[in-house]
Amino acid sequence: MIYIHVPFCRSFCTYCDFYSEIPEADNAFTLYTDAVCMEIKERKADWDDELKTLYFGGGTPSVLPLSQLTRILLALEEAGHGGPYREFTMEVNPEDIVEKGLPYVQSLKALGVNRISIGIQSFDDGLLQWMNRRHNAERAVKAFNIVREAGIDNISIDLIFGLSNLTDEVWEDTVNKALALKPEHISCYQLTVEGDSVLAHRLENGEYEEASDEQCRFQYELLCRKMAEAGYQHYEISNFAIPGFEAVHNGGYWQRSPYVGLGPSAHSFSGRGRSWNSNDISGYTRTEEALSVEDEKVETLMLALRTARGIDEEFLRANCPAENVRRMIDSGALVKAGRRYRIPEDHFFVSDEIIRELI
Repeated sequence: MIYIHVPFCRSFCTYCDFYSEIPEADNAFTLYTDAVCMEIKERKADWDDELKTLYFGGGTPSVLPLSQLTRILLALEEAGHGGPYREFTMEVNPEDIVEKGLPYVQSLKALGVNRISIGIQSFDDGLLQWMNRRHNAERAVKAFNIVREAGIDNISIDLIFGLSNLTDEVWEDTVNKALALKPEHISCYQLTVEGDSVLAHRLENGEYEEASDEQCRFQYELLCRKMAEAGYQHYEISNFAIPGFEAVHNGGYWQRSPYVGLGPSAHSFSGRGRSWNSNDISGYTRTEEALSVEDEKVETLMLALRTARGIDEEFLRANCPAENVRRMIDSGALVKAGRRYRIPEDHFFVSDEIIRELI
């Protein structure tokens, strides 16, 4: 599994706290690509290709020129980790797709991209403007249709709920419009106020009030119901897919498969430890940290219980207090499925509390 962080955006979203920069210098893309290619060369022995996935995230990967993307793919090939990949995902901004047009997406496909994740977030123009997104609802739909016309048959779209200024009516309309596009995959995230984001400062200054738990829960349950009615499988707390289109790369994260993260601010996981790169486009450094046995147990439990597959019964009983496990089973917060236990969908919204109770 390979993750490549592209730390460029044309503008910054209100809620985002990920590392990213607006590429103002003429050579910003070249400096970034030079550094990533060098890192690939230096770390080519660091990972295995068991799942054979490649994921370009950001930031906004669709800002990166095709020439620089091609250089990175060639570097991976020279290092012995080239395609074809079982899953090659590229995150894109709808506005980039509309501006660059069909030839751009066809070029991505020719380079091996077989899954595109479109950051739509909402189909309400007022909310999109409040989020400081570059596209509007009409352009989002147009972008989706361009990707489909290019022959990409595995499209994921991102949506956000749980904003205090998102009414239930607008949210239901958003879900309906998303389903009308018939994407293979939909990721829906509850808004969280992150560290140094614009939204965090607005909250601190009294310019924004977080949505209530009741509002968030209603919108989440509406989402779950609509997805089920449309035939989507709720295979992870925030992710829904037409059966057979579950994200392979993200599934590897939840199963704690080793992966290598390339680029500034990217994280890697070896199976027993983690490392992360500093935030510097052209000269980032890497820090490593070993995980304790207890860290591994907690992480295994937390990640597995985010999924519909759940956790192995033997692992659960060996690593959680028996009384806690019994209490969660008796309350219906855990249900048995074969030799595994999982959190049922009607308890997904409070999964964090359930996991804390188990630990």
